[in-house]
Amino acid sequence: MRLLGRLFLAFTAATVCLPTAGAAAATVAPAPVIRADFPDPDVIQVGSTFYAYSTSSRPGRIPVASAPSATGPWTVRGDALPAKPSWAGDGGFWAPDVSRLPDGRYLMYFTGPSTATGRMCVGAATSANPLGPFQPAGGSPLVCDADEGGDIDPSSFVDTDGKRYLLYKNDGNAVGRPTILWLQQVAADGVTFVGGRTELIRDDRPEEAGVIEAPVLVKRPSQYVLFYSGGSYTGNSYFTGYAVSPSLTGRYTKAYRPLMTTATFDGAVQGPGGTDVLGDRAFFHGWVGDARHLYTAALGWAGDYPVVRGSRVRYEAERGSLNRATVRTGAAGASQGAVVAKIDHADSWVDVRVFAPVAGAYTAHVAYAAGYGDAQHLMTVNGTTRFTLDYPDRGWDNWTQVPARLKLNAGWNTLRLQHRTRWAELDHIEIA
Repeated sequence: MRLLGRLFLAFTAATVCLPTAGAAAATVAPAPVIRADFPDPDVIQVGSTFYAYSTSSRPGRIPVASAPSATGPWTVRGDALPAKPSWAGDGGFWAPDVSRLPDGRYLMYFTGPSTATGRMCVGAATSANPLGPFQPAGGSPLVCDADEGGDIDPSSFVDTDGKRYLLYKNDGNAVGRPTILWLQQVAADGVTFVGGRTELIRDDRPEEAGVIEAPVLVKRPSQYVLFYSGGSYTGNSYFTGYAVSPSLTGRYTKAYRPLMTTATFDGAVQGPGGTDVLGDRAFFHGWVGDARHLYTAALGWAGDYPVVRGSRVRYEAERGSLNRATVRTGAAGASQGAVVAKIDHADSWVDVRVFAPVAGAYTAHVAYAAGYGDAQHLMTVNGTTRFTLDYPDRGWDNWTQVPARLKLNAGWNTLRLQHRTRWAELDHIEIA
């Protein structure tokens, strides 16, 4: 009876009941790999060993942990920064970042409390060993501007040409000013600035609640991808988003929806943020009680856009490929305002391409509306597996999700939804 069309990658979530569709197991949500307070993680790999660093907690000023693989088992080793910098006062140290310098030493960026300004500022330390101890570099912070609220959440980035950069956030939300993520070129030593800084993005969306932070930059073949966290870190509204640019210094465009939220994980991870990226893994924290545990999940790249295993990705049905069906625009309450309609004939179908970071079990959440009795579509996965999706009559423009358990190949997969009985419109598909 109504409309259907193309494809769009975006991010959101919903809660649904399982219909009789597909025999595969559902996708498995990420589980903590460090079940203790280990917030704002940074992870590096040296040889066959993984090292992780976090914001201050019981093990020390900058706790460090190690593991034989990204998924563990992880062992917290102690404090990587036992000596407090001379410029720092009492209080927690936040969001460390560790990278390797050309001379083989390890450089740590961190956030610490400045006694001179009363604000949090960015400092540096070095060590010959990834476990530390790291020794503070210099007698003053690298970045410390009280007028912009102080400066926090540093991270390092080395471009394909070998040039090194420092990213950080000015803590504007602490003083009622804009929050901006900055890029600053540094020399090979990581602490000598080269030229001025460049603004990448600032807080400009309602869901950010005036806060963006925790920048991490990744270079992909076609673009730069800037991961960041937004919202209040204290609760479930905290999320991980990303922005992309064809050039290092921007202009960066934010994704339409966040990459990871409490909702996209169906509540399995609470307030996913402080995200770091290492190879094909994403590392992030999530609240468990009054602590933030360390999680990891497989990370894939759909046309150089990030996809995290277990976090729902939305694909708009109207952006798929249609046969004997049409796109209806202005659909009340529909995602992006458009749906696929008039999927009314035996040869009416829509193909939607979806991406899986790794092969395995996934859940597809299909958003539909049916208003002239219960309807059915035949779902085909990659031209082989077929099963029926049941759409209970909930009324037109009442967009409801039904889940289907699938087995997907690593990379791109094609889902076909074809008319079977009565009539239903399609809005979008979310893959977890």
